[in-house]
Amino acid sequence: MRLNLLKIFFIIVTLLYQSTASSKTTDNNEFNLKYLSSYLSALLSYDNQNNDLALKYFNSSKNLLNEHDQFLKKYVFSLVADGQISKAIKYIQYSKNKNNSNFFEVKLLLVLDSLNKKNFVKTSKLLTNLKAFQQNDTYEFIIYETLKSYNKLFLDGIIESPNQNLGKISLITTAFQNCYLNSNKTNSHFINLINSAEGNYSRYLFFYLTKLIENKDYDSAIQIASTIDPLTSDLLIAQTKKWIDQSNFKKFKKHFSCKQETDILAEFFFLISNLYSSQGEYKKSNFFLNISNYLNPKFYFNLSLLAENYFVNSNFDLAKKVLEKFDEEDEIYNWYKIKKKAQIIGKQKNKNLSLKFVEKKLLEFKNPSTRIIFDMANMYKNYKKYEKAIEYYSIVLSQIEENSEAYADILYRRGGSYERLGQYQKSDSDLLLSLEIIPEDPYVINYLAYSWLERDYKIQEAIQMLERAYEQKKSDPYIIDSIGWGYYLNGDYAKAEKYLKQAIQLMPNDPIVNDHYGDILWKLDRKLQARYFWESVLNFKTTEDDIKKNILKKLLKGPKET
Repeated sequence: MRLNLLKIFFIIVTLLYQSTASSKTTDNNEFNLKYLSSYLSALLSYDNQNNDLALKYFNSSKNLLNEHDQFLKKYVFSLVADGQISKAIKYIQYSKNKNNSNFFEVKLLLVLDSLNKKNFVKTSKLLTNLKAFQQNDTYEFIIYETLKSYNKLFLDGIIESPNQNLGKISLITTAFQNCYLNSNKTNSHFINLINSAEGNYSRYLFFYLTKLIENKDYDSAIQIASTIDPLTSDLLIAQTKKWIDQSNFKKFKKHFSCKQETDILAEFFFLISNLYSSQGEYKKSNFFLNISNYLNPKFYFNLSLLAENYFVNSNFDLAKKVLEKFDEEDEIYNWYKIKKKAQIIGKQKNKNLSLKFVEKKLLEFKNPSTRIIFDMANMYKNYKKYEKAIEYYSIVLSQIEENSEAYADILYRRGGSYERLGQYQKSDSDLLLSLEIIPEDPYVINYLAYSWLERDYKIQEAIQMLERAYEQKKSDPYIIDSIGWGYYLNGDYAKAEKYLKQAIQLMPNDPIVNDHYGDILWKLDRKLQARYFWESVLNFKTTEDDIKKNILKKLLKGPKET
């Protein structure tokens, strides 16, 4: 914030200097403080993520467009953030001061305007202006190289050799370029991308299926959709499966086509937006996401990222505004909208109202999908309403294939709910059955073994199980905590301290880990340190009341004898 204020102070000094110098040469160019005040208010509003207010002030100080070098840049960013791309391009073209338009985003918008108008010859010339910025930033280099490659494709129908410096982005680009030309290599490119072991590229299954449907290969699309797990797939793929299951093939062409240049470019800029978002650069992410939406407004599903960016930054009003764009006829995205609104209610009001909102909305679904029931079960579990969670998990189990990975996962979740209710026989039954399906799942092993430790049941077997889980997940703090606690209960305090010290380093603010570490330190006669960790637990916001009560007893008398 201090840095932003210093920048604004520098702008004031610069503007005042410019106005004074100007007044010495002409009386007609006298500086108007009203514009300066509006401009500064616009800058403050923009930095505080209040883009609507920023635009209001920018619009009332547009006389500075050709006076101050940074005005156009900030104004363009605000217009793009508001989705007014065409207006931003208009003001770039209107600007008479060439100095204030010499930045990457301005040159990019002019290139995109040309591409949108299918003026590929002009685009080639405009790309030379963009080339000058490619050394400034990795993503600017990626954008320049990719747009150059696409323009060559659109202009001459030629696919250039992939730029190896772009990594997986070049493989994505090659798949879409082959799709654009309706090449017989399209399928293999998409399949290689989707099956890549170097990351999650399941998103591109949508575009592969779209191509199959566009070529009327419905049987292949249906067969592939049957293999999609509706419970764990991301939003786009889950919605894709829903459409295919309903034989709603028209939806695909309605939202995307490889034959449309702007549709392909929109997907590329969504990728750039996603990369920026993953690095916490939300303003840049929103900038490129709005460009993506400008190029293909039909593909409104990408706006879920915009809603997430606003939510992360507590800009709830804008998040809700974006969420309203999701259509009720697209069940998965409609359900996403409901859940995200519920999260906002939880942040702004309380969790009980959040849950009531979702429960009320659930009644509007005549035949909710397995995905919705699954999400509802998870929600009840998170809200510690374990009876309701068990009820919904049981419905999910009745709707999915037995002995599948999904079935094992639901048993694990339902077993955890039974354990929270103290129904240990049912809990053990679910967890053991889950392990029959996936025998060495480290997280199921950890949960079952830790449950046994807490109940003082089969301690030696539980420790052996935890050792197996630890061998698979040596950096997982929960498993490390469990095995350390097992050694504590077995009286091996030195070994227990070794593991809990590692768990503390990985999860320094976890109440249970700190509580456990305090107990171990007490047994090692390091009582001053033990008290320090117990007292830390009392100050954590996530510490539950029953843990606090137990900590207060320990501070008076120490832990119970094991």
